Amino acid sequence: MSGRLRFRPRVFELGDVEPAAALAQLTTHARPVLLDSARGEPSRFSLLAFDPLATEADAPHTPSIGALRALHARLEAADGDDVPGPFHGGLLGALAYDLGAAGERAVEVAPEPWGAPLAVAGLYVDFLVRDEHARRTWLVLGDEPGDGRASLASRHERILAELAAAPLESACEAGELVRWTGPAEHRARIERCREFIAQGDIYQANLAHRFTCVADGAPHAWYARLRRVNPAPYMAFLEWPGGALLSASPELLLEFDGELARTRPIKGTAPRAAEAELDAARARALLASEKDRAELAMIVDLERNDLARVCEPRGVWVEGFPTLASYAHVHHLMADVVGRPRVDVDAFTLLEALFPGGSITGAPKLRAMQRIAELEGHGRGFFCGSSGFVDLRGRAAWNILIRTLVWRPTPADSRAGELSFRVGGGITWASDAAAEERETLDKARGLIETLRA
Repeated sequence: MSGRLRFRPRVFELGDVEPAAALAQLTTHARPVLLDSARGEPSRFSLLAFDPLATEADAPHTPSIGALRALHARLEAADGDDVPGPFHGGLLGALAYDLGAAGERAVEVAPEPWGAPLAVAGLYVDFLVRDEHARRTWLVLGDEPGDGRASLASRHERILAELAAAPLESACEAGELVRWTGPAEHRARIERCREFIAQGDIYQANLAHRFTCVADGAPHAWYARLRRVNPAPYMAFLEWPGGALLSASPELLLEFDGELARTRPIKGTAPRAAEAELDAARARALLASEKDRAELAMIVDLERNDLARVCEPRGVWVEGFPTLASYAHVHHLMADVVGRPRVDVDAFTLLEALFPGGSITGAPKLRAMQRIAELEGHGRGFFCGSSGFVDLRGRAAWNILIRTLVWRPTPADSRAGELSFRVGGGITWASDAAAEERETLDKARGLIETLRA
């Protein structure tokens, strides 16, 4: 592909169409990306983009946030219709955790077992956007974007026909779940982490372990089931040749509106209960937990430092410490860290400063990542990475990829597949290994129920 790439938006109102449902109708389109506010706060806009202008082959061979900035710069805005929602054309994609702490010495880690790419991204000018509050959906198409695609009229006609047709159905069936790090070994890793903390090497680290299973069914069908079982405010679906990620994330890494940057780390978890009185008691106990509040305080302080490097002097503050948020299967504690970036700082610089999120590394960040690599023994792939966008106005929104399934086709049979996921938790000196082990299974419950539904 060569020449100038442009986004001249044309907007068509569709009525009440859910982008998550349209995912099963627009299956002939290349490399869909869905950012889905299924439930929780905030649940305002959802976005389904497809048919990117550029592929990974157009970007440098060494993935990095800087390479994404260069890819983003290839697209320019042109006059057109007013675009509703937060995304006004631009870069959409996902970053693997194994990209490491940008701007610091790379963390050496063994490859991720499935060989996940370090980044998947593209430039998107065709997408659906939905206002979840007003229940209104628009189709946005780029008029003559410069990459030789079909005319606006033919693309519009084709998409309307596909949305009017019945969605493609795909049955889902999962095989036996395999846990790759047993409970005893995970507890031993936790104790080793506590030794590092006692030596003053780190203050906190997030340790995870991995599950896999055989899983028949299309990735979009598995996503639909995940969305029913474990809805969350920062869900995501992203597909690339050879794989897909399906995320039910409740956590925000970065939101940037052009003036303020916001990150919302999660620390502290308690399982939900079916009985209302018991559920409320667990929520109160979590809010009162000295261990969980201290864990959140450490990560909030880390995120303040990350943002302070790129924000105005005295331009970083904390809001809502701590805030209780309740989801389908767990309660969490969280807080907002907000900053006013310097005038020379853009969304990519903010992403570099925050990635990967402190809540899923530990403190200090780089040393914690080194210890995580040593204890876990292999890369994490997209788990604890991030998916999101930077649009042509420079606005951005990126989640943290927890509660995330990764799908790949079975090498022997491309019609079948496998699913993988990881769950973890933050370890401090006050951690009890058995309790931390149970917490990982509490976090896994929504994913396991998705597989068994």
